[in-house]
Amino acid sequence: MKLKPQLTRTLLDVRPLRASPAFRRLLIGRTVSMLGAMMTMVAVMYQVWLMTHSTVWTGAVGLAQALPMVAFGLFAGSLADRRDRRQIYLVSTVGQAVVSLLLAVQGFFGHVPVIGVLALVAAQSCFGAVGGPAAGSFVRRLLAKDQVGAGLALNMVSFQATMLAGPALGGLLVGWLGVGGCYLIDALSFGMAFYGALGLPKLPPEGEPARAGLRGVVDGLRFLAGHRAVRGALITDLAATVLAMPMSLFPLVNAERLGDNPRTLGLFLSAVAVGGITASTLSGSITRLGRPGLVMLCGAATWGTALALFGLVPNPWAGLGLLVLAGAADTVSVISRGTIVQTRTPDALLGRVTAAEQIVGQAGPNLGNLRGGLVAGWTSGVTALVSGGVLCVLAVAAVAATTPELRGSESGEPDEPRTKGVVVN
Repeated sequence: MKLKPQLTRTLLDVRPLRASPAFRRLLIGRTVSMLGAMMTMVAVMYQVWLMTHSTVWTGAVGLAQALPMVAFGLFAGSLADRRDRRQIYLVSTVGQAVVSLLLAVQGFFGHVPVIGVLALVAAQSCFGAVGGPAAGSFVRRLLAKDQVGAGLALNMVSFQATMLAGPALGGLLVGWLGVGGCYLIDALSFGMAFYGALGLPKLPPEGEPARAGLRGVVDGLRFLAGHRAVRGALITDLAATVLAMPMSLFPLVNAERLGDNPRTLGLFLSAVAVGGITASTLSGSITRLGRPGLVMLCGAATWGTALALFGLVPNPWAGLGLLVLAGAADTVSVISRGTIVQTRTPDALLGRVTAAEQIVGQAGPNLGNLRGGLVAGWTSGVTALVSGGVLCVLAVAAVAATTPELRGSESGEPDEPRTKGVVVN
């Protein structure tokens, strides 16, 4: 009986589900949509691999996803700091669904060159870049401050659960229905995301609206340049993703270790998800600890170490075990990074800072996949994995040494908005 309170604090904090029906409905809708997105990830990778048998082209899938994030993300963040964030998210969801339908059409009828598939992937990423900064502000607005970390952990559980089921289900559906059927199911799943967002209240930004165009973007960049904790959190995640992301190498590893079977390709992503969902389930102590910076640094270093070892271990099942460890470390790092961003950024700047986080959190992995594919093409998959993991650990150590704010004991209060100048922490 004495262990019960300690166990309760260790397990996932579910208070946000009880406290906010709007958050609960949104989470359900986005979970269904993310399940479709994870299936599509497998379908796109497999289709491009079949068309080219090249890790450079599978890495280019990441580039097609990353470029729109980089090009439009900060402008979309500025828009989210001027307009109703709910409306922006709804429009973005409809756009992504339409592109998924187009992917399904080309999947069923074929005769589309690989560059056409990548163009559709890039178009869907454009809509995601527009809606991402708006969606990133929802947790902060729907939940009390002491529940923000728990809300982010619930989002991560949702993401990891879909990452666990989605790739494996995607591999089965690709083998059964073909890539077109997989894309069609993804398109239908966006209906649940739309339904979940319909129940949100209007969410205009609080405080002084962002200035239009490039000036608003510059104001957000000034905040990031002057806030050492937020900046350090984003740099840490960028180092982990650009230097050590292994996804584009999974088709090659699957071919070398498991016979190039599409049904086993999903196991690699699912292994990462197993670790992630386990870490999320036991995230209560992390979200209550009050040291998100230190936790993030340790998680990012563990991620790099596990992936370097994954490259060295020839046994496929031992390799899957290391991916489980990597997934757990990544989840801990992402939850902690999100807590720093959400609790240290004024709402008037949250769209732009969330856009920067989106570029790091989504475009960073895609650029990392491109890096991995190129290095593997020039050398080998082992070299790409090991070098990326080692460089990640070294980069995280450098951030830890130069950013003492991330080693502090508290995430702190949000700084006051200063859209005309630099905010220094």
